[in-house]
Amino acid sequence: MENTPNIYAACFSPTGRTNLLVQRIAHNISCLLQNRTITDWNFTLPIQRNTPLQAKESDWVIVGLPVYAGRLPNLLLPYLNGWTGNGATAIPIVTFGNRSYGNALIELKELLESKGFKIAGTAAFVAEHAFAQELAKGRPNDSDLQQADIFAENAYKRWHANHNSFPPINVPGTGAPDYGGYYQPLGEDGSPVRFLKARPIVIKEKCNNCGCCADVCPMGSIEKGNNGNVTGICIKCNACIKVCPMNARLFTDEAYLSHIRYLESHYAKKEAKNELF
Repeated sequence: MENTPNIYAACFSPTGRTNLLVQRIAHNISCLLQNRTITDWNFTLPIQRNTPLQAKESDWVIVGLPVYAGRLPNLLLPYLNGWTGNGATAIPIVTFGNRSYGNALIELKELLESKGFKIAGTAAFVAEHAFAQELAKGRPNDSDLQQADIFAENAYKRWHANHNSFPPINVPGTGAPDYGGYYQPLGEDGSPVRFLKARPIVIKEKCNNCGCCADVCPMGSIEKGNNGNVTGICIKCNACIKVCPMNARLFTDEAYLSHIRYLESHYAKKEAKNELF
């Protein structure tokens, strides 16, 4: 039936932690809607970003992205701007690695609203940092997932009570047009560092050319069958490093490594909290 609600579990999740939360929330919403169908809409890989999401009014869209430098990953904005909400209900979430979610949450919320989605709830969840793994190590954990359950139920209750006209949800942060700019990475001594061109190197003696790294690169930047050379943009998501069965990939860029040491010395002992709205 045309008005039967579909639930989209939509995410960009190179290492899987954002997807874990999106799936958890989608499952809860499905149960509350008498086990409605969940459609996976994972747009992590380039081939998955060929088709924009076109929702109908009765749909639910749970969408999650990681925070990069206090913002949404800017290379995804052209794809997200092609989405159409048509009055569908959305639950935008972002994940951040223990430092700060900056202005990414308000950026995602406002982007979806501008595309015709109605926001039933929004949240910033803590997840293990992509490249400084000592930050929020192992998160989301069981407690985080239980909070996601409660958050999903509250979003459903807001939808059930209001349906066509949700009360506005205010989230902290600087909104359009520039969303406060991007976080400036700092090195171990606190000085600004830049490592946009940093790429993982391959230990050729270890690499067996299995191609796993190329298969998971969200930018399609790794050359398959040639020791996994990086020939395009690298967003430092570390998916290729984590998937490599031979431990043959690593970063050696000193500015990048210095920033990791800075993050670990300032934020590893911090226990950031999820923020739910």
